[in-house]
Amino acid sequence: MDRLSCSENIWVQGGPASNSLAKVRIPEAKLNEVVTRHQELEARLAGQLPTETYVALSREYAELAPVVTGVLAWRGARDELQGLEALIADAASDAEMREMALEERGEVQQRLSALENRLLILLAPKDEADRKNAILEVRAGTGGDEAAIFAGDLFRMYQTYAAAHGWKVEVLSVSESEQGGFKEIIAQISGQNVFARMKYESGVHRVQRVPETEAQGRIHTSAATVAVLPEAEEVDIQIDEKDLRIDTFRAQGAGGQHVNKTDSAIRITHLPSGVIVQCQDEKSQHKNRARAMMMLRAKLYDDKRQQQEMERAADRKGQVGSGDRSERIRTYNFPQGRVSDHRINLTLYKLDKVMTGEALDELIDPLIAHDQAERLASQGMGA
Repeated sequence: MDRLSCSENIWVQGGPASNSLAKVRIPEAKLNEVVTRHQELEARLAGQLPTETYVALSREYAELAPVVTGVLAWRGARDELQGLEALIADAASDAEMREMALEERGEVQQRLSALENRLLILLAPKDEADRKNAILEVRAGTGGDEAAIFAGDLFRMYQTYAAAHGWKVEVLSVSESEQGGFKEIIAQISGQNVFARMKYESGVHRVQRVPETEAQGRIHTSAATVAVLPEAEEVDIQIDEKDLRIDTFRAQGAGGQHVNKTDSAIRITHLPSGVIVQCQDEKSQHKNRARAMMMLRAKLYDDKRQQQEMERAADRKGQVGSGDRSERIRTYNFPQGRVSDHRINLTLYKLDKVMTGEALDELIDPLIAHDQAERLASQGMGA
């Protein structure tokens, strides 16, 4: 069996979906620090405090509570395993008791490993945007009509994936391709921890397959770009009206025909940053403006957090949650039925289930584990 160091550090054993957390160590002193701070906060909250101080300390106390619970659970399982090991190693122990201890040891080891991984997740530095809804943007890249068709396939993959997680998808803007699929489609995905999982999809997705229009049966390579932005609230980003240029125009549909005969479409330019957003899918100019402002806030907020993340992670390598839309992150090879994520060198031979959203978590879970390991390493907890 793998031995655990139970004095100075926790050494984490990897599981099926968390190999990246293997060999990550957490100093015991850090756990003591968390428990001690939680106790200090509990004592302070029992006394008289100014309202603002009470609110701030209450928030910190609530954030530490699940970590402390995780620490205590891990230590309880660790002590239980040590007791079983001592019983097994004691030659004077009753044979029947040793046999029972041997049977129980495997279950305790599995429980301890699961508690270790959960504790690491709780201790990893948090992305404040993880709990937010997301703005999903899928655009056809190189490859002409086939790229637009692939963009449509990706969007439907995310739709079914969202439905399986109980999330709601609302299309904000769409530009259809004449041959099917989308030149561009933008949607809001709302639900619990949407951005925490979807953020790893940002980047260039490449597809290799034989298009239906290909008479020679040749494999074509095309691409689509995915951007996942955290939905920002007004408190996250303050936008001054004088920094905006708002243009109205007549909405257009595929092929150039008018969707309606009024200037209901909205284009908003944020002058300081040069960011431009537009929305034309609603017949109401007011609704289009509201949607465009939602998209603008998301873009400005994402730019802000990306800059902060780059500053914090300047010495981190191999980030998987950076959201770099120019990076080729994944290849979907239809002739071979495989999908490969290039960030963590992971290949699955279940492309059909990935494209229906059924197996997408099998790509996202290892990405999350890898990112968490990188974040822990940046805190001095690497192997």
